[in-house]
Amino acid sequence: MSYVEVPGAKVPIRMWTDPATVEDVAMRQLQNVATLPWIEGLAVMPDVHFGKGATVGSVIAMRDAVCPAAVGVDIGCGMSAVKTSLTANDLPGDLSRLRSKIEQAIPVGRGMHDDPVDPGHFHGLATAGWGDFWGRFDGVAESVKFRHERAEKQMGTLGSGNHFLEVCTDDEGSIWLMLHSGSRNIGKELAEHHIGVAQGLPHNQGLIDRDLAVFVADTPQMAAYRHDLYWAQEYAKYNRTLMMALLKDVVRREFKKARPTFEPEISCHHNYVSEERYEDMDLLVTRKGAISARAGEYGIIPGSMGTGSYIVKGLGNERSFNSASHGAGRRMSRNAAKRRFTAKDLEEQTRGVECRKDSGVVDEIPGAYKPIEQVIEQQSDLVQVVARLKQIVCVKG
Repeated sequence: MSYVEVPGAKVPIRMWTDPATVEDVAMRQLQNVATLPWIEGLAVMPDVHFGKGATVGSVIAMRDAVCPAAVGVDIGCGMSAVKTSLTANDLPGDLSRLRSKIEQAIPVGRGMHDDPVDPGHFHGLATAGWGDFWGRFDGVAESVKFRHERAEKQMGTLGSGNHFLEVCTDDEGSIWLMLHSGSRNIGKELAEHHIGVAQGLPHNQGLIDRDLAVFVADTPQMAAYRHDLYWAQEYAKYNRTLMMALLKDVVRREFKKARPTFEPEISCHHNYVSEERYEDMDLLVTRKGAISARAGEYGIIPGSMGTGSYIVKGLGNERSFNSASHGAGRRMSRNAAKRRFTAKDLEEQTRGVECRKDSGVVDEIPGAYKPIEQVIEQQSDLVQVVARLKQIVCVKG
């Protein structure tokens, strides 16, 4: 489908979904965002749903301003995927051992490594820039500096919620490795610090929603936020890189006889800010639950833990600010999912997937998410499908 345009106070709201299907609270958030004095454009992805401050699944383009709550608290959260030389024929009948080995190698939930993972340990992993990255930690907000050791030990860990590690097959029977994670606790604490600072600034006092507080250009608060934002985005990227290296190591050990090889990694943020130019304007583009989809650019759009995911290639549609959805998107809140579904429902909906099937992850049940096939169809002018993946192992925190 092409987009539907809904009137907004300062800019129209371009929606790649039927506005009638968007929950009222999310539509109200979109209308609120469209009132911001600095806004130059707003694009809404088909996975749109209610979020903190700004909706998940929105792309907000502003001039000389950025809204930290519109990035979200998991700065740099995103996806990585790698195609392997393995095929479905290489897999054992029982995948529980593989899942167990992955869980042993990569801490999940609030877990962390006993010692920081040395990137130099992994053959072929590019380590240039890692030293400079940690050196720039000295410039982050004073209130989080005491988290340095924890941040080092959480590098290369999954987290919880909708984060996951997966082994998947594509339609040709090839095996893929895929993961979803972000900047862990350090990103969360940096985001919360700066959201609090923004809410106290004088120029934000008259906003329709205090969660939409922004930083404006040429101020020390904006400079401080952008330093910490970009550092956290880099942390998230390195976190995924290390996890993928650990995951590959597990696969090499478990499939020693097959001598697996790995294609280049596909990786994309979906909670981040980027400096981009549209219609001769330099803009700060915030994607919260959206990926970059420039022409020819590879991306990953996951479904839920039982429905599969898509590898896509961007079509470069500037009406969406070269963006696409970040996933299926929730159709009910976590609490609503817990009230509606049971562990037995989860077991039924994840049949054929080696994964947790207990009450602790019922809020991640496929039924709590929008149908991924429909979400993909609604953005046929934003991306083209390269591969469809179906998970056979899913590790959750």
